[in-house]
Amino acid sequence: MENFDPLGVHTGDSIVVAPSQTLSNREYHMLRETAISVVRHLGIVGECNIQYALHPTSLEYCIIEVNARLSRSSALASKATGYPLAFIAAKLALGIQLPDITNATTMKTSACFEPSLDYIVTKIPRWDLDRFSRTPKRIGSSMKSVGEVMAIGRTFEESFQKALRMVHPAVDGFVPKLPRGSFLEDGKLDKKLLNEQLRIPSNNRIYYIAQAFKQGYSAEDINKLTDIDLWFLYKLEDVTNVERALENASVTDLSREAFLTAKQYGFADNKLASVLNCSVEDVRLARQAKDVRPWVKQIDTMAAEYPAITNYLYMTYNGMEHDVSFDDHGIMVLGCGPYHIGSSVEFDWCGVSCIRTLRRLGVKSVMVNHNPETVSTDFDECDRLYFEELTLERVRDIYDLERSRGVIVSVGGQIPNNLALPLFNAGANILGTSPPMIDSCEDRGKFSAILDEIGVSQAPWSALTSSAEALAFADDVGYPVLVRPSYVLSGSAMNVAYDSDQLAAFLGAAVDVSKDHPVVLTKFLHGAREVEMDAIARDGHVIAHVISEHIENAGVHSGDATLVLPPHTLTNDAVQQIKESTAAIAKRFEISGPFNMQFLIKDGNSMVIECNLRASRSLPFVSKTIGHDLIDVATKVMTNSPVDESSLPSLSAPLGPVGYYGIKAPMFSWPRLADADPVLRCEMASTGEVACFGDNLHDAFLKALISSGFKLPKKKRILVGVQESFWPPFIRIAERFDSMGHTIYATERTAKFLNDNGIAAHPVAWSFEIGSPHPNALAKLQKKQIDLVINLPNQKTQQAKENYLIRRAAIDTATPLITNFEVCDLFSEALKKRRNLDVTSLFDYQPKRKR
Repeated sequence: MENFDPLGVHTGDSIVVAPSQTLSNREYHMLRETAISVVRHLGIVGECNIQYALHPTSLEYCIIEVNARLSRSSALASKATGYPLAFIAAKLALGIQLPDITNATTMKTSACFEPSLDYIVTKIPRWDLDRFSRTPKRIGSSMKSVGEVMAIGRTFEESFQKALRMVHPAVDGFVPKLPRGSFLEDGKLDKKLLNEQLRIPSNNRIYYIAQAFKQGYSAEDINKLTDIDLWFLYKLEDVTNVERALENASVTDLSREAFLTAKQYGFADNKLASVLNCSVEDVRLARQAKDVRPWVKQIDTMAAEYPAITNYLYMTYNGMEHDVSFDDHGIMVLGCGPYHIGSSVEFDWCGVSCIRTLRRLGVKSVMVNHNPETVSTDFDECDRLYFEELTLERVRDIYDLERSRGVIVSVGGQIPNNLALPLFNAGANILGTSPPMIDSCEDRGKFSAILDEIGVSQAPWSALTSSAEALAFADDVGYPVLVRPSYVLSGSAMNVAYDSDQLAAFLGAAVDVSKDHPVVLTKFLHGAREVEMDAIARDGHVIAHVISEHIENAGVHSGDATLVLPPHTLTNDAVQQIKESTAAIAKRFEISGPFNMQFLIKDGNSMVIECNLRASRSLPFVSKTIGHDLIDVATKVMTNSPVDESSLPSLSAPLGPVGYYGIKAPMFSWPRLADADPVLRCEMASTGEVACFGDNLHDAFLKALISSGFKLPKKKRILVGVQESFWPPFIRIAERFDSMGHTIYATERTAKFLNDNGIAAHPVAWSFEIGSPHPNALAKLQKKQIDLVINLPNQKTQQAKENYLIRRAAIDTATPLITNFEVCDLFSEALKKRRNLDVTSLFDYQPKRKR
């Protein structure tokens, strides 16, 4: 495999192609022979990864590192070649000889061969750096990406453009458009600025390369600025030239040859519609009328030397025939796409659970996904695997060819869910809840109106029609207000505005991510509890449900919140209100399949925040905690298969953990996100999660914190900074730490308050207080004299910059940090009641539930 980016960019952050494209025969065999020598010298059995640096104009090379294990790229290499490295390595470790292992793609030949490909694979990383305004977008030797995609084509251009669309559905290939911004070509970029964007590797550099070609840069010009190999740049220049040739054409006059060329170069119908100034459907119909259609090809590790017998498929316009017949008419399951903030392995678990249930039901399954890190893209999990785009165009292509019985869109997260209505309008049979109902839930204006119609309580709201109306609404209900775009995942552009200036700024960002759907304003309720409802319904009747509760109060995105099951503060009356609202919404939206609802609890009253008619991030956690696979149930519902409802947690017979607690805690990548402020808000920031279990809430909570990398304070030295509004309830927290013998250092006003209330606290100085008699807070952190930082800010914090510097220093010195009051409260309580934490499996806990 070969990196598109030159040395200096971490392989995990580089675009990668397989097989290598720019190596001469001599270079290739030189590196291959070196690899064999290294493996033999080190006595390696199983998988090994070697990274090389090769001089671009000579045969000089260096070995950067050798990993005698499965590497990050092992999954990519396995999916790219169809050669299952981990599987082979495990057999070799058991002493089975390579010639005795069967090649999984031919089922006849031996695995003792080197894969030979008649296609090209492109991997492009997925970053979410744009969520963090302070964080530089530069990439380098420290990996920052959170996911990746893999595209397969018969040419580099085709594979590359497919991969760019896979990374961000809003991007139509090799175009000068930022994933979370406007087109760069709206105005010609200043040459100095553009040169700087090309010179410095960043998460957006590929889009600036597209802009450079638009502005007349040659491949040689870009090579001088980027050091990207000219072979790649010539290919991308060809893509730009093909687009230019189409700019004055019309869809009705375009010849078959021109259509075919454009598709072979990887142009999507969306992009062609933009260039030809017509609708996407016009392009599709004109293309099909000229018989320009994609071919289905099998992954072939032996480049057609032996017949491939595999269900591992991709689509290309650079072909002449299909490699398979289409007689199964299986059910399509749309996967999760690239891992990113808001969509990770939780949705892959849901997809895999779905296709495994289909297999047990004797129903043929067709998985569509393009994430090489997932189990759902293991070709032995389903009857047919299409390693393909999750776009309307490609899903329709597969649906039409397979003559599928139906499509399941509700187990892969937001990307498939967003396709529900377009697929339905195109004539596809969507299994489960009706797509118009899905649209009514995703469109926040429609959803809020329906809640009012059926009498389900929610916070005061208004659909945005103009900035003036938004400001008037905020003045009427009072700040703060929550800005909520439609059809988004992980709280994109969702913010709490505390004044009119903030509201005006947040409205602009929300409109950018929700151009075709309304932005809703909701009154933000301080101090409200937040509750999750995960449920399965059949024809509008709830047949299974689980209620879990956030540790944090409302205002922290559910993906960043610490989730506890069973709920620990809800009254029976609040639970009953939640059940009644859930039943009413399931009935009104005629739900069949999985859905997730979020509720506020304020002064004993429940209010609906939102409803997602799909599987949620929390569904795997609650399924594992209660010992019932709810996706299995949902799949049976969506396929009209029999379901034994007697054992399910219905609204009238709930089934929660008895005698144990489950805690799901988030994990963050703050150390890799330079300068990012580690404070939790409405927009999700976590990149992973852990789940732990304990006999009681405190044990489970401490286990989860420790599992997420949090270190308990051993030397008992705490640095505290608390905004004034938190002072009265913070006294009990400080008293707990004081009683456990912790030394408390605090910012000056917080220290005075604690001392005035009989709690010993040592004042520390801000960084700007030169000559202060008190020790400097940042210096104590940098000298490793603090074991835990508790920093509780809010919008009224006076020393905002200084508190940010303390939080950032905690991250940069690997000092445990707590920035949420409710988490701090429970942590101090759990630490005070701490006992020896046992190691007990979930299966040991679950029998308690049955008793």
